[in-house]
Amino acid sequence: MSQNCRIAGTGRPRAGGGAWARLGVMGALLIASAPAWAEDAPVPDKGDTAWMMVASVLVMAMIVPGIALFYGGLVRTKNMASVLTQVLAAASLAMILWAMVGYGLAFGGDFNAFISAGKFFLAGVDANATAATFTEGVVIPELAFIAFQMTFSAITLALVVGGLVERMKFSALMVFGAVWLLIVYYPIAHMVWYIGGDEAANGLIFGWGALDFAGGTVVHINAGVSALVGALMLGPRIGYLKEPMPPHSLTMTLIGTGLLWCGWFGFNAGSALEANGVAALALVNTFTATAAGVLFWMLGERATGHNGSLLGACSGAIAGLVAVTPAAGNSGPFGAVLLGAIAGFVCCLFVMKVKPKLGVDDSLDVFGIHGVAGIIGSVLTAVTMSPALGGPGAEDYAIGPQLWIQVKSVLVAIAWSAVGSAIAFGIAKAVTGLRVSPEVEREGLDLGEHGERAYNF
Repeated sequence: MSQNCRIAGTGRPRAGGGAWARLGVMGALLIASAPAWAEDAPVPDKGDTAWMMVASVLVMAMIVPGIALFYGGLVRTKNMASVLTQVLAAASLAMILWAMVGYGLAFGGDFNAFISAGKFFLAGVDANATAATFTEGVVIPELAFIAFQMTFSAITLALVVGGLVERMKFSALMVFGAVWLLIVYYPIAHMVWYIGGDEAANGLIFGWGALDFAGGTVVHINAGVSALVGALMLGPRIGYLKEPMPPHSLTMTLIGTGLLWCGWFGFNAGSALEANGVAALALVNTFTATAAGVLFWMLGERATGHNGSLLGACSGAIAGLVAVTPAAGNSGPFGAVLLGAIAGFVCCLFVMKVKPKLGVDDSLDVFGIHGVAGIIGSVLTAVTMSPALGGPGAEDYAIGPQLWIQVKSVLVAIAWSAVGSAIAFGIAKAVTGLRVSPEVEREGLDLGEHGERAYNF
């Protein structure tokens, strides 16, 4: 007997509003057994299924090697292997937990506005289980949806690593990661993307009508705030703001940036759940917003009296990608340019001017890029959705009410992530301690934590 999983919620406009006009991605899973019509269950569309499998692999490429090389190139030589190990291990941990309990807690079945319950250890999910796309009668295998969402949980935890590098114990990262996924990531994913069979069980933020096509709140604000909390609890690296800590390989960082940009097409366009016009819109927006982020970060460098740099260009690309994520299917191409330009310029000013004054050692600017750009994109999606600006909103779309919904959603995501992350880091501190010893930090985590070097010359 097959099951049909209804995935609802999209940025696609529809007169009169409703769930389909609100959220883009993966929405939530309304799972319903259908013994009466099981024999007539629709057959998965092979084209859409193939696209979702490719999109999942593209997101995987964003993690290993994308984030690993992007982050690895930014640290000092003595910590390169430790960063690669942390990203790989964190993503692996997230994948195992997703299959065990994560999918069940985020999308497994009705429970309440904050968490789901059901399908633990993927119980009842087999090759015949299907998930509905946004076209009536078109489905994909539920396993394809599970795999796609699995990569989102993995990349979010991997992103947090960037704020903690060069001083956090590997064991502490693993304890933190397990707790954080359970109390932070899965509830936020449920709140933003879940539609219940019982409306009372709809995700809290989804129920408000928030727009988040591919994870501005779930992934980027979540990761940015969590990294900031971790940086505060860990304290700065030895010598921070007192001695130079330049990236050891901008070549590696550029390679990582390219892999992230390419993989992000799967991240954003895959969130349409179909190989269709909405996916193509997200594809184009992922080009234009990113390009604007590159140029406007470099413009920000010039405005602050610095030369336009490769590091700045790479950072601007990520800022543009982050900003367009919630708006990928909720914006026209030039609205995406606006988002990328604002994010690139503002993130540059934050990293270069505000961060040094705060004195917080967010090592690789996870909050300064993912957090800040995620907030910009999540809030301004209310603007880019407007048809007056080329967005896909309905004719009677009103920016003001939607803007308030977006602001509320961002505030809830920030608060939940901050409190939950503090708890997760606190548990890790109690179990293993958070920081390596000063001797290990000076020697480098490659040898001190892993007994190997990234380079043997």
